[in-house]
Amino acid sequence: MSKIKLAIIREGKVPPDKRVPLTPSQCVQVLEQFSNVEIKVQSSNVRAFPDSAYSDLGLTVVEDIADCDIMIGVKEVNVEDLIPNKKYLFFSHTYKEQPYNRHLLQAVLDRNIQLIDYEVLTNPRGNRIIGFGRYAGIVGCYNGFLAYGKKHGLYDLKPANLCEDRVELEQELKKITLPAGTKIVATGFGRVGNGAREILSSIGLKEVSPEAFLTDKFDEAVFTHLRVQNYFAKADGTEFDKSAFFESGEGHISTFPRFMEVANMYIACHYWDASSPFIFTREDLKAENMNLSVVSDISCDIDGPVASTIRPSTIANPLYGYDPISESEVDFMAEGAIGVQAVDNLPCELPKDASEDFGNELIKGVFPSLFGEDSEGIIERASETNLEGQLTEGYAYLKDYLAGN
Repeated sequence: MSKIKLAIIREGKVPPDKRVPLTPSQCVQVLEQFSNVEIKVQSSNVRAFPDSAYSDLGLTVVEDIADCDIMIGVKEVNVEDLIPNKKYLFFSHTYKEQPYNRHLLQAVLDRNIQLIDYEVLTNPRGNRIIGFGRYAGIVGCYNGFLAYGKKHGLYDLKPANLCEDRVELEQELKKITLPAGTKIVATGFGRVGNGAREILSSIGLKEVSPEAFLTDKFDEAVFTHLRVQNYFAKADGTEFDKSAFFESGEGHISTFPRFMEVANMYIACHYWDASSPFIFTREDLKAENMNLSVVSDISCDIDGPVASTIRPSTIANPLYGYDPISESEVDFMAEGAIGVQAVDNLPCELPKDASEDFGNELIKGVFPSLFGEDSEGIIERASETNLEGQLTEGYAYLKDYLAGN
């Protein structure tokens, strides 16, 4: 029986992404766990793990991967790097009909490639089974505290991307000193929100209920973690129905501004749908009793539900200021400015740890179906295209998108 040849492809996006789908030790684990698989690693000088880290473990590092069957990467693959008649796994950013990647999906079809998109890998219940969300939450929450320390002259944290790994980042957290009574509010659970909670727990902050957060005074720094029913309500005053809200946010209002009156920092980890009202508006930020001084917007919807997020920030320059009066960007330290953290590629700041977390999910949740029988339809549901150059049934709706309509 011939073996399945798996290639770890070189990331070609600019600026370069240092993450990998599998770390060197995980490649060894795959070979031990799946006897029908061979692995080749395409040579790269941008990975967080150098070529030598793979070759030192006996893995094959090559330039030419054309003889491999399945290609796995992280970010979108450059069109010129796509090899015809292969299976590819990467984040394509096409299933939501993103205009900037229309040409990529067209090239995938033209070259008879089966595109298995990480973003739509789901279990039979429809839940996503893989992603970098956990490390987006970890780094985004860390960056929020970095911003808060800088904004108020309390402490100085090393930028996350200059930390060697999660261990060093955790050491940096020990520098954090917050005045008694500091209040931090967070929204969103799932991978991102729970990742942020890991940082909040590492700092040792006390968690309080939303009600206590709003009304009580504390002799220590505290946080509250809101669920949707805590910051959205029915516009007509009837009882909030979470299932109905997730179906459509129409007919709802945000009650989040009441938290802005007492919170010092907001950590935004929510998923937001365009049918829902904004969490807070530009007008809300102008209120005299508005207390927020720092917003770490991990969700990073530009000009969306978190009105202070007017652009994404970068790993090199993660912070900017938002002036509520002029509704414009100002210096982060300007008086009256809200400090904003809105890096849109947060997991790249801890590429080694984020890669390891991602690879573990691949090995556990995806590879048994990829290398064996796809009995639960995991690969089938995530395949936007097939090897015959066609959209699959579940993605036929992309036909108009491809035509530019």
